[in-house]
Amino acid sequence: MEVEFKDNEIIFNRESSVPDNPVLDFVGMLKNHNIKYVIFSGYIDILFRQNRITDDIDILIENITFEKFLKFWLELERSYECINTSDPIDAYNGYMKNHHEIGIVKKGHQIPNFVIKFVKTELDRYSMKYRKKAIFDDKTLFISPLELHIPYKLFLGSEKDLENAGFLFRSFGGGLNIALLDMFLNELNIPEESVEKYLGMANSFIYEMQFRD
Repeated sequence: MEVEFKDNEIIFNRESSVPDNPVLDFVGMLKNHNIKYVIFSGYIDILFRQNRITDDIDILIENITFEKFLKFWLELERSYECINTSDPIDAYNGYMKNHHEIGIVKKGHQIPNFVIKFVKTELDRYSMKYRKKAIFDDKTLFISPLELHIPYKLFLGSEKDLENAGFLFRSFGGGLNIALLDMFLNELNIPEESVEKYLGMANSFIYEMQFRD
């Protein structure tokens, strides 16, 4: 698969597939209400055609007013339902404003589960501010920068996450900002041996960057 990194865009030549369709539908509702979002975690691996599936689609959204949230909710509940609560006031005040996530599924389905939460941490804010526009098959999705996503997968530490980090780095390492990647590896306290094991031969290059002018 050919991939082009261009400013804040990642352009790649593949057709949309079955796992993409519900994601495109869901973020379309966010777009309808001008809600800024960024997708992170497992779906990014699927987006770049790794042979795996994920039950959860993790999405950060900007902090919005209840009025704006309610308009989104009213469109949402036509076809979707929240697994935490059926009350939009509770969803907003009891969950979202307290920085708890809510899960949303298509009515009559259990997956995919769209897990949404407000931006909270510095890494959340960075991911939102510097989100990347992924463009494929005339479709657009906003995703977390790979330079943050890869270290985050190493930080999570499950076998699946570690394998996914290696997959993304092997596939797209040549288009990444290595100094930025290294910054997040250090920020998340990723051990050098983990970088060596899962990011492979490029490890020596990554750590050499720390000593360059």
